[in-house]
Amino acid sequence: MKNTLYGKDILSAGQFDKKTLELILTTAQKMKQMVKTKGGSQILRGKVMTALFYEPSSRTFGSFVASMQRLGGGFIPLQGVTYSSVSKGESLPDTVRTFASYSDVIVIRHPEVGSARMAADFTEKPVINAGDGVGEHPTQALLDLFTITSHFKKLKNLTVTLAGDLLNGRTIHSLCKLLSLYAPIRLNFVSPDILRLPNELMNLLKERKVEVHEYQKLVELLPTTDVLYVTRVQKERFTDLNIYEKLKHYYVITPEVMKKLKKSAILMHPFPRVGEITIDVDLDPRALYVREQMANGMYIRMALLSLILKK
Repeated sequence: MKNTLYGKDILSAGQFDKKTLELILTTAQKMKQMVKTKGGSQILRGKVMTALFYEPSSRTFGSFVASMQRLGGGFIPLQGVTYSSVSKGESLPDTVRTFASYSDVIVIRHPEVGSARMAADFTEKPVINAGDGVGEHPTQALLDLFTITSHFKKLKNLTVTLAGDLLNGRTIHSLCKLLSLYAPIRLNFVSPDILRLPNELMNLLKERKVEVHEYQKLVELLPTTDVLYVTRVQKERFTDLNIYEKLKHYYVITPEVMKKLKKSAILMHPFPRVGEITIDVDLDPRALYVREQMANGMYIRMALLSLILKK
């Protein structure tokens, strides 16, 4: 399969077609097998990645670093900007140009929508979007798709229920764009009214002939759901914390709730969780967030780094 990602930016889930997704998922499966049998390789020896994270991160930051290490490359870790020149007022373009001169790829997380695209405009080195505010998180969507396709060989006619903060959930925004490529597929969106999916994205899904439905109640959908994807209500996006307190536990997945979910279904969460899934649900074999989803993040990011940096 021809590598069409060499030297390319990864900025939005909207940039992928099904053929490119097949390339990424196939490569991720190979990376998974390689880690399990050999621990890694040296295919990116001599390559350096800058991890430029303006926002807090644990799984995304850690998995990108681990991915580069397992592929034999080096990395420059910039997690938080307290001890960088950004605290002195340095602009994003200047920071990006600086670290592009030291490295072969830049992975950026930033609180502003469009920041990754802006970063890409100021360097010829590949840029990977690791989350731009409430915009997108394409690498999370790829690992989510990898997890889903590991359990369902065909996505056609699948019912995916996405519940929580759909307005601010960049993981939701990116995943919807990927899933829309597999229509006919049904997407159920479950949220309080003020946290509904943005109209722009809803219209895009309808244009792509995706069957979409909006609800405020979750339980009634569980018997027909194949993939239940739950997200936290994002406290950092609220200016009025009183509203956040009212909404933060609007949906809580418990063992009792799981009894209503199909036996063949899977439960996913991008993490961190803050009470929307109780810890005792972790033992349910359908709960994949710890069992598979987290590890798949490393395999997907290994795949992306190898494809972007190696012909």
